[in-house]
Order: sequence, then structure tokens, then C-alpha cells
Amino acid sequence: MKRLGSDYHGVERYRLEQDEARERHWKRWGPYLSDRQWATTNHQKLCFGLSLWNGQDPILKERLFGVTGHQGNHGEDVKELYYYLDSTPTHSYMKYLYKYPQSRFPYEQLVAENQARDRNVDEYELMDYWRYAKDEDDPDSIYIRITSYNRGPDPATLHVIPQFWFPNTWSWPTEKPPMPSMSGSTRQEVGIITARHPEINRTHLYCLPSPGPVGPAGEESEIDTVEPQLLFTENNTNFSRLYGGQNETLYVKDAFHDHIIHSHRPADTDTPSKEDHPTSFFHTHIRSRTASTFGSDVPDTPEEGPCTPFPLASSYVNPGKVPGQGGCAVVRLKLTPKSMKKDPSIEDEGIFDDAIEARRQEADEFFNSLAQGPISDDLKQIMRQALGGMLWTKQFYQFIQKEWISGDPAQPAPPSERQYVRNREWRHLHIADVLSMPDKWEYPFFAAWDTAFHCLPLAVVDPAFAKKQLDLLTREWYMKPDGQIPAYEWNFGDVNPPVHAWATFRVFKIERKLTGKEDLPFLERVFQKLLINFTWWVNRKDQGGNNVFEGGFLGLDNIGAFNRSEALPTGGTLRQADGTAWMAFYSLNMLSIALELAKHNAVYEDIASKFFEHFLFIADAMTFQEDGLYYDAIQFGPGHSMQLPVRSLVGLIPLYATLVLEPSTINRFPGFKKRMEWFIDNRPEVSERNMANMRGRGKGERRLLALADKDRLVRILEKMLDEDEFLSEYGIRSLSKHHKDHPWGMDVHGERYEVPYWPGDSHSGMFGGNSNWRGPIWLAVNFILIESLQRFYQYYGDELQVECPTGSGEYMNLLNVAEEIQHRIIHIFGRDMHGRRATNGGNTKLDNDPHFRDYIWFYEFFHADTGKGLGASHQTGWSGLVAYHILQSGASCRLPKTPRTPRGVAHHYFDETIDSRSEFGEDTRSVLSMDLNTLGDVSPTAL
Repeated sequence: MKRLGSDYHGVERYRLEQDEARERHWKRWGPYLSDRQWATTNHQKLCFGLSLWNGQDPILKERLFGVTGHQGNHGEDVKELYYYLDSTPTHSYMKYLYKYPQSRFPYEQLVAENQARDRNVDEYELMDYWRYAKDEDDPDSIYIRITSYNRGPDPATLHVIPQFWFPNTWSWPTEKPPMPSMSGSTRQEVGIITARHPEINRTHLYCLPSPGPVGPAGEESEIDTVEPQLLFTENNTNFSRLYGGQNETLYVKDAFHDHIIHSHRPADTDTPSKEDHPTSFFHTHIRSRTASTFGSDVPDTPEEGPCTPFPLASSYVNPGKVPGQGGCAVVRLKLTPKSMKKDPSIEDEGIFDDAIEARRQEADEFFNSLAQGPISDDLKQIMRQALGGMLWTKQFYQFIQKEWISGDPAQPAPPSERQYVRNREWRHLHIADVLSMPDKWEYPFFAAWDTAFHCLPLAVVDPAFAKKQLDLLTREWYMKPDGQIPAYEWNFGDVNPPVHAWATFRVFKIERKLTGKEDLPFLERVFQKLLINFTWWVNRKDQGGNNVFEGGFLGLDNIGAFNRSEALPTGGTLRQADGTAWMAFYSLNMLSIALELAKHNAVYEDIASKFFEHFLFIADAMTFQEDGLYYDAIQFGPGHSMQLPVRSLVGLIPLYATLVLEPSTINRFPGFKKRMEWFIDNRPEVSERNMANMRGRGKGERRLLALADKDRLVRILEKMLDEDEFLSEYGIRSLSKHHKDHPWGMDVHGERYEVPYWPGDSHSGMFGGNSNWRGPIWLAVNFILIESLQRFYQYYGDELQVECPTGSGEYMNLLNVAEEIQHRIIHIFGRDMHGRRATNGGNTKLDNDPHFRDYIWFYEFFHADTGKGLGASHQTGWSGLVAYHILQSGASCRLPKTPRTPRGVAHHYFDETIDSRSEFGEDTRSVLSMDLNTLGDVSPTAL
């Protein structure tokens, strides 16, 4: 690394460069398992996980527990306390915290209580450090340290059961594949598991002896050393227990439960005799299914290896308890292809711990390079946990449609109706990739528009991974031949908002801004596929051919009075203001990409003109209402329609369709300029109606392409910035608070359809009932709204001032307004002057307990009036966007519930490009120091 000189930007960045160049495969090992049992893959090669037992539960804690959609009063939900605390992009250092009750885990109580509650009340909730690091120069050598703290008053039992396994790939095909194997041995008190697989190198898991538990002041226990005990079983289903069938092997998946927990054993199972199972743990035993020869034949010679019988005693006995009031126990394991002789850390815990500490310091170096300057420590910690959580929520996801329809050849055939259920048209799907998940428990599958938002903060820490996610969704084994992008596993054919082009260009620009690299092949490759997708939208979602688009629910679930994915009970067709606005937004993003590519290939100049004209025709189809918003409408026939005057996010989304063109860009492309000027001059009935005036010149002679002209913009913002309408202390509501006292509704065939204001959880079962767009704050849609205001500022500058909040008497330019909304979003997570976080919903334990108060959950959405986190608790996907807000404007963010900083004092944070000299004549180099700097740049080139 020293030879890199000025090109060296930290150890972790060097690893990223090595991984992208495929010099070292630093991402081969990572957090790629689902947190939910049914989404656990069977197609990875070798896996490591952790299970625990508190001596009270009827089962081992192997996976996180939650309620299903039918059990939860607000849909499915995980009911555990865990935190993704840290991760570097290459997973060279990772840290996870799980809080395990000492008493019996209340499985039955959680289900029963949630089932008993209706949708009008809150959900019923449940109120060990795990660190992992890689060798400095070997991505296949991994240090694992599990530290278990007893936060209770009394000594307590804890069984720490690390698990190492091959996923079962041999039970499904008719022809058995070559078999992997595991064997165990002990050397110098170190338990050694050797894993052999025909497709990967031999790997050892070294289970190091652990020092005895220590008390809170470091006092030693009576136990000097705890030696690991190796337990083995076959990774086969227990057909006998589940279906009354015959097991293929003596020991099956749940053998560890039977071995450790006496009450878990079948009632009719007798304890094996000593003759059946010798008392010595290792003995000569022929293991037909795990032959290390990788063949399918049974070995004809005995092979040394472990077996895992029921213990002869009535239950498994833990050698000691962890002292209370902060006592702890430590377990260390090393996963490596190296032998003990070549790896001194296996026998020296000082070297072992030093390696983990070195990785932690490198993680500090990496994240500190992102957020320097006067950003508070609390906000830096929120940013780091948000980004760390996004890196933790990677998951290997496999969905091969042909195999799912046909079933597994060696298993009973699936029901015949499977070939007629949802997703049957997606026969080309062949997905087997590490993907960014919304939430690895509640949503352990990709969602296309979630992925787009994930990629912006991910691009700050790992542009290569962000680009890969966007690229994959447009590849031929994902995208349908007709151009549709798969939405999500529940229904690939659903329609998500078309945000892919926006995310692609933003990721391209973020990487260029932060590293100086222009990945034009990535941009061009995705753009080519998006041309097909855009055509799919035009052909499939513009039913009347008049540039008015439908699209169904478009990710906004229950935002309307009717289920927008189904036929209307009124008859007619829903003219969706958001569907049409999204397509205008899509057109402008495709225009922007085309102009970028035209700098290197003139062919794209004509394509830019095409999208310019398409935007104009879509804009001409939009209808703006006199009360200052856009609304959906039901079209019953030519000239016969009815407006649905619901004041919702649907009426704000048209602000997204905003693009500012620099005069230098226009002049660079004479063909595009000529076509644009011709259209303005010869089609004034289109170019001057229902959109901003393109003849006008703004700040710096810029041109504005937008659905909202200045008058409409001001009128929309008057409602949007009204705290009795859309503006909350924590961002922009998805539904106006006006509907709290004035719900909108209509009666159809004797049934009432209504849209009331629900600031928290949903009160209906529409779309599963576990999300709500009738009031709460959603970070993703707020994010694009903030960027749109920043773009409007590029054009209007300080000339346009609006009252914020409406009625306050304080006027701001639109960049100030965008920054104010960012700060309100940050206030969801940040501590106020009393140490409370809005997202904790007033829970004093979460706010004040020293073992909780520094940890953050990044929920799916947030209560519109209190900021309380709601929905999926580990939705570090798009809620991780708060990290981007902190990096962009965290330096000027005040504490929650404190007065705003006067603009005259903080003006230098709002310059258009805060790397350059301010309009006020001051040197305002960015406080966000990262190579070429900075995310605070909101000029047209960067945004």
C-alpha cells in the first residue's frame, strides 16, 4: 500500500479497488444469509451462523422470530431485539448486537397478543455482541469473536452454539451431486472442523478454548477455561418428525435441539444405550452421506469422525454461568484455509484480538473520511449505523422460475395449480445473486424501486456494488423480453415507479464526484436496456395513447380510496396523476443520460431530442387544479371524468419532473438546441401550457424543464409547507393532515370508500396492512422531493422566496427549504436536548438505558406527528437515505425541537456549490471531506 503514495486513500478503499479489479475477492464472505428461516438459501457453498440457548426455551435460537401476516395486527413483523451496528463495504469488519432474554422467550404470548389486537392499536413488541473481521491480507481468513454480556442482576446460563454447515443441495436432484464433508479433530485443546467441498478449497473452523466468564469488574470465575465441544449432524430434513416418514440418516437437522434440550426430544424416543453410542465423543464410524471422497459411493473403510447422540444424562449441562450486572464470556473462532502452524492467531488470543482491533480502526478511518468537520458525534453515529445496516442487509437470493414451477426432481411434485399462480409469465427468471434487500426478515427479497433508493447511499461507500444492483435488474435474466422490470417476488408483474434511470444517473454522478471516475460503459449499458423499459411503459400503461399513464398502486399501497391495482368499483379508468408525473420524471432522466452519453457519442443527441419531446407531450396531458394540487381522476368516457380531490403525495409527485439545463450544455449540442428551439417556436400550444416557461432564462441563463411553472410551484409549496397540511416536524407527510377532520370519501353501490388521515399504522388490511401511505413519513419519496427543490433553486436562485413554514412569516429560497426538510428528517433519528429520539416513540428504555440509547433502528416509515418508527424495523434500505442527508447537510443541523439557526449566520451552508467561494465572499470549502468533495454540491453537474 505504501507504494501507492498520493493514490492511497485508506486501507478499506484499497480493498475495494482490489476487489473491483478482482485481485482479491474481499466480498466472497459476507452477511449473505437471510434473517428469516424460510428465506434461507440452499445454494450457497458454505455457511456460518450463530445459535443460542438460555436454558429455558423449548428450541434453540437459530433464526429471528416474528409473526406472520395473519398473526400480526399490522401484518408480519419480527419480534426480536437486534442491531446491525457496523460493517465496512468489503465486510473486513462487521459488528452485530442481539439481545436475548434470560427467561423463556414469549413465542406464544407474542402471537396470541398480536392476534387479539385490532388495527387501531399499536403492535405488541418484545422489549451479545458479535464481531467478525478478516485477515489483513487474506479475504478467506475470518476472525469471529462472540462476546456475551449478562445485563441482568443474577448469574445466568447461556449456551453459545456457533453453526457451520453445507446447505443441502443433494436431496433435491434425482442424480446426487458430489458430496461435501466435514470432519472433526482436536489439537492442543483447539477443536478443528475441516470442511471439504468439490467446488471450494478446504477450509478449517478453529474453535478456540474460551477463558472462563468474568464479572463486571473483571473478577475471574472458578472456571479457568471452557473447551469447545464439537457436535455434528447431517443437514437433512427430519421426515419422521414432520411427516411420519423414514429418515435417510440417523441424525438430521434438529439433532442439536434434541441433543442440548431434553424437552425437545420426541416423547417416544428412548435414550440410546452405551452399546449403541460409546461414551467417547470420537469413534470409528462409517458415514455414508458425507464421504470426503466427494463421490456417491459408500466408503468401504471406516473413517474417523464425530457422531452426535442424545447425551446419556437427562439434559446437556453448561459448565458455568455468566455473572450478572455486566459479567461477560467470550468465544473465539477462526475460519481459514491455513493450518495451525501457519496461523499464530489460533493459539495466541492477543494476536487474534489485535487483528480485530486493527480492522475496527480501519473501519473508523473509512467512515471518518466520509464525515469530517462540525457534524455532531451523534449524527456521525447515526450515519455509520445506517450505512453499516445497509451493508448488513445484503443477501444471496435465488429464484429460478422453471425450477419453482416444476419442483425438485427427487421430491414429491408440487400441486398442479402452481403453474397457474402469480409470476407464471416470468419463466425466463434465473436469479442467483447477492442483492440489497429492503429488510432481511420482513422483506427477504428484492423490490425494484427500493433497490434504486438503496443505491444512492451505497454509492457513497461502494459504487461498484451499487452499480451492480442497478445493472442486474436490467439484465436479460431479470427483465422480461418485453422490457418490464420485475417488481418483487410477491408479484413480479406489479408496477413500481420508474426510478431506475434516476438512480442510475445519480450513482454515476456520485461516483464521478467522489472518485473522479466516469463509468460510461455502465451508464450506456443500463441506458440501452431502459430504452426497452420506457417503451414497455408507453405501450402498456398509456391505455388511451394520450400520454396519461396508469400503473396501478405504484408503490403507494393504500394512498387512494380504491385499490389502484384492481378494477374500479365505479367503472371507468383511473387517470393517475402520479403515474403520469412519474413518466415525465422518467423522460427527463433519460434525456439527461442521453446528453451525457452524447458527449462521447453523437448518436445520443437525437435520442435526447426524442425524450425532450416526449416530456412535453406528457406535460401537456397533466391537469392542474385551481386549489393548488394535482389529483387522480376517473375517466368514464370522452369528456366525462371525475376528480378525486384527495390531498396526498400523488399531488406532490409532479414536482419531481424537474430538470435544469446549463447554457453550455445546450450550446454543446447544436442538433438538440435546434430541435428544442423549433419546438418552442412552432408548438407553443404544447410548450407553453401545463408546464414551466422554457423561453425564460433563470440564474446563469439556465433553462428549466418542469411540470410546474413558478405560479403553480408557489401554490403547491404553500400547501406542502403548511404544518396543518403536509409539513411535519419530521418531513413531508404522505397525506395532508387536512383529512384528519375532513376525510374524503364516496359511496359506491352501498359501500363507503374513504381516505382518512392515519398518521401511524394502517387501519385497513389493504396490501397486507403492514404499510401505510395515508399520513406517515416515507424517506424515499421525501428524498426525491428534496432533490427537486434543489433543482428548482438551480434555476430560480434567491429570486424565489417562499414562506416556510406557511404562515410563519419566515421566507427562504428553495435550497433553504430543501435543507429544512432534510433537517426535519434527520430529527427522526437524532437526540434532542433531553436525550430522546423521536423514532423510539417515547420508550424511556430505548432513550435512556446506556445499553440501548446509542443504537438505532431504521424503520420502514415514521409516524407523521411524532416521528415514531413503524413497519419493518430493519428497513435499512431506503431509510438508510438519512445517511446521505447527514453527509449533505448534517453540519448545519440543529438539535431536534430547538429553534432554527438564523439564515444570516448559516448562509454558507446553502451555497449552490459549497466547495467554492460563497456568494457572500467567504471561503466555504466543504465540511464534508472526501477526495474530490462533496455531496453538498447541488449544481446541475453534480445533482
